[in-house]
Amino acid sequence: MVWIMILVAVGIIIGNLMLLRHSAHIKMPSLKDKQPRHSDDQDAWDNDDWDKDNWNKD
Repeated sequence: MVWIMILVAVGIIIGNLMLLRHSAHIKMPSLKDKQPRHSDDQDAWDNDDWDKDNWNKD
């Protein structure tokens, strides 16, 4: 039973290292290239009726 747990732990570690190695070559998109997709969504958020600043106060 202990050997199974050790093998699972080693398998998880090796899998995570392989994923890290694979994802090291992936480029992240630049924030400058990112443009707001829907400005209407932000307007709707700003113009709705409920008070967002005090929503969690009891």
